[in-house]
Amino acid sequence: MNRGGLETMLMNYYRQMDRKKVQFDFMVHRAEEGHYDKEILELGGKIYRMPQIKPGNYRLYFRLLDEFFKEHMEYKVVHSHINENSSFVLRAAKKVRIPCRIAHSHLSDLEIDIKLPFRLYARLTMKNNPTNYFACSKKAGQWLFGNDIANSKKMKVLNNAVNVSEFKYNETTRNNIRKELGVGNELVIGHIGRFNKQKNHEFLIEIFKAILQQRQDVILLLVGDGHLRPTIEKKILNLGLSSRVKLLGVRSDISKLMQAMDLFLFPSLFEGLPVVLIEAQAAGLKCVVSDAITFESDVTGRVEYISLDKSPEYWTKQILSSTYEHANTSEKLKESGYDSITMAKWLSNYYTDYYSFEAR
Repeated sequence: MNRGGLETMLMNYYRQMDRKKVQFDFMVHRAEEGHYDKEILELGGKIYRMPQIKPGNYRLYFRLLDEFFKEHMEYKVVHSHINENSSFVLRAAKKVRIPCRIAHSHLSDLEIDIKLPFRLYARLTMKNNPTNYFACSKKAGQWLFGNDIANSKKMKVLNNAVNVSEFKYNETTRNNIRKELGVGNELVIGHIGRFNKQKNHEFLIEIFKAILQQRQDVILLLVGDGHLRPTIEKKILNLGLSSRVKLLGVRSDISKLMQAMDLFLFPSLFEGLPVVLIEAQAAGLKCVVSDAITFESDVTGRVEYISLDKSPEYWTKQILSSTYEHANTSEKLKESGYDSITMAKWLSNYYTDYYSFEAR
C-alpha cells in the first residue's frame, strides 16, 4: 500500500466509507511497511501479508491463500485489485463459498517480462472464480474479462474517484509551493508516476529535451520512485538537463504540487484509467498524454492525446502551443461520478446490499 495510483484510489474510497457499516481489511504482497499502512490501522483496518506472486513461488502462494480463507470465513466480500492474479485469490475464496467475489481490472495491457506467460495463464483461468466484475474503464475490462463480459451488464465501471475539493485550484497554495521548489515565473511541466517501463520516462525526457531547445525557461517536476529512477537520473545528467529537472521522490502533497504545475505530461505505454490523470484534471490542468491511454480518461475536455509514434518535436509543438491556465473542473468531475465522497456512498451501498441479500 504505497502511494501508487491504485493504492491512492483505494484510500480515497476507504477514507470516505461509513466504517460503522463497512470496514476494509487489506491483503498485501510485500513484507515491508507501505506508506498507507499506518493510516489503514488508524482507520480500523487489518493488514495481512502474503509473499510476492512470482515464478517459483506459486505453490506456496496457493497454499497460503487456501489456509487464509479457511481461517477467515467471516468475510462475505472479497474485492481483488491485482488484475489477472485476482483469479488465484478468488479461486481460493470460492472454495470456502465466500458469496461476493469481485475481480477488478486496473490495466489494459501487460509488460513483456519473465512473468508474462504466468500472467497470461492467470488471465485465462479467471473463468467463474469471480461473481462480480469491476473495471476502471471499459478498455481495462475488455482486456481482463473479454468483450462478452465487458459489453454486458455483468461488468461495472467503478470510477477512479478523487477528493475533488482537495484539488481545487488555489493561488496562495500555488505561490507557496513554487517558492518552496525554487521556481519563479518559469513554465512548470509535471509528471507523477512510478519509475518503471510503463510510465515511459525515457521518452518523456526526450520530449523535455526538445522543449528546452525551443524554450529555455521551463522546469520539469518528476514525482515518484522506482527501480528505473537511477537510469533516468543518468540520462538527465548525460543530456545536461539536471538544472532544469527536479526529482521530488514520493510525496504526500500531490494536490499541492499540482497547483504549482502549468501542464501535466503523461506519455505512458499503457494504462487502465490512471488516477493521477483524474487528479490533474481536478486541479484544472491541461494534460498532454499518449493515445495508449483510454479516451474515457478525458472527463473535463482538458486532455490532449498524442500518438507515441510522433516525434519528441511534434509533442513539443503541441505542448508549447497549449494553454496553461487552471480551469475550474469541480462540478464536471462531480457530475461525471469522479468525486470520492459521492462514489464511496455508492460502493458502500453495493457491499451492504450484498450482505442484506445474503441475510434474506
